Amino acid sequence: MPRTLPKHATAEDMKYVQDTLYVISGKWKMLIILAICAGNNRFKDIQRAIPRITTRMLSKELKELEQNKLVTRRVYDESPVLIEYSTTAYCKSFGAIIHEMIRWGKEHRKIVKK
Repeated sequence: MPRTLPKHATAEDMKYVQDTLYVISGKWKMLIILAICAGNNRFKDIQRAIPRITTRMLSKELKELEQNKLVTRRVYDESPVLIEYSTTAYCKSFGAIIHEMIRWGKEHRKIVKK
């Protein structure tokens, strides 16, 4: 992965960055993906794994993640109905970005605390 910033970003490049930010931006989306990856597949489990997220916000964010093909929602015909969420293969395609965000976030905290 390059360690420098692009010198000549085109308008098209900016659209791609904007698309990426739209899909993963916000306070909760990445945390939801990380919670699901950690094995929290049911709504309440995801909610418990993310402090301060409201039911309404979690529901909204899960729908958006599903629309963007990052999360699948599976309904099991049981009593009571069981609903589970999982990440898609497409979601896993930006795993390297998530790892890099974690690495960068750790470094950033060290730098701003100095």
